[in-house]
Amino acid sequence: MFFGDNLANLRIMHGYSRKQLSEKLGVTEQAVWQYENAYTSPKLQIVNELKQIFNVKSKYFYTEDVLARYMTPDDIDLMNIAYRSKVLNMISKTQAEAKHVEYLDAFVNYITAKVSLPTLKIVKLRDEVIDYLNHSEDDRPTQINHVAHLARERLDLAHSTNEDLMFLVEKSGVFVFEKAIGEEIDAYSLWTRSNRAYIILGNMKRSAVRRNFDIAHELGHLLLHYRLEFANLDRKEHKMIENEANLFAGALLLPEDKFAVDMKDIVHLTNPDDYLDLKKKWKTSLQVLGYRATQLGLMEPRNHRNFYAAMHRKKYLEREPLDKIIPIQKPMKVKSIIDLVSKRGLVDIRQMIEDDWKAEVAFFHQMTGIDPGFFNRYMTRNFDFGIQNVTNIHKHMSTDDM
Repeated sequence: MFFGDNLANLRIMHGYSRKQLSEKLGVTEQAVWQYENAYTSPKLQIVNELKQIFNVKSKYFYTEDVLARYMTPDDIDLMNIAYRSKVLNMISKTQAEAKHVEYLDAFVNYITAKVSLPTLKIVKLRDEVIDYLNHSEDDRPTQINHVAHLARERLDLAHSTNEDLMFLVEKSGVFVFEKAIGEEIDAYSLWTRSNRAYIILGNMKRSAVRRNFDIAHELGHLLLHYRLEFANLDRKEHKMIENEANLFAGALLLPEDKFAVDMKDIVHLTNPDDYLDLKKKWKTSLQVLGYRATQLGLMEPRNHRNFYAAMHRKKYLEREPLDKIIPIQKPMKVKSIIDLVSKRGLVDIRQMIEDDWKAEVAFFHQMTGIDPGFFNRYMTRNFDFGIQNVTNIHKHMSTDDM
């Protein structure tokens, strides 16, 4: 029996409309609708094309969907997805990303089913922030700066660098993944209804400093905008919320007291090259350093305009110095969990991919952003012939046997 839901979920996750998929298959849009609603079953040739498009095995379509088996029902609310994006209210894109996170959530459930995870620091921090915001009479910028200071403290970020930002955010309980989201979206984040936090980082070729800002920006959404229905924001509201996340990111990455001391060593405020040592130290972009200095009143607006003009003149707005030198940090938490459960015999990764999920390595690469080579390490069978027992057998052999 062909399960139409399996096809519908894969199609939505990949961002295809029924019309787009029908054109790839050489069938009518009505035919795809019929496949998904179990009115007809596709011929074997169509199934073979579907498995190539979605990197799954044929039997994937004839087994209950992995979302039904491993995902908590209604755990993902597309209304709560916070985009770091240049565009607003992209319904089809939001549906695709919500479905993508559903698959990720099912995957995380699968690999952590037999693992006892520590109490999530990020949930405690979020609840502390909510309590503060509910009782604070401070103005909004003061609140945001306080929350950034609190986050830096609770996450155990070092006083004078952001070098371990990715690691500490993951350690706090956030699941961070990479994905080629597209040019118009830098990253997005959300809370599931079961209190699991996700940050999805796009544009994997971005610089380390821009990646740090994306992480900090999304952390701002997770802490400041819990349960906010982003999909219902109008353009003005969306801009305001994005500005709040940007303010949080600047305050988190460049704490006022330490940064103010650093700024005393800048001789020429309008020369971006004078900030290169600070870029190396804080792992933040020259643009962010300039904006933060202006926000804190350490640089006059007129000087900032000249600073920005110099950035443009030197073509630093396209690529800054040191961008190719500072290494980009990649998410490691999920890979560490996979290594742990595999080594302890809790999860057979090969069985997970081929038998339980009925997919290809390429499917998991696309879903998680983890390099295919990582998964391929687990795809070879290990045959144990019990060689260690040969010596004992030899000792018991008689002379006649030899």
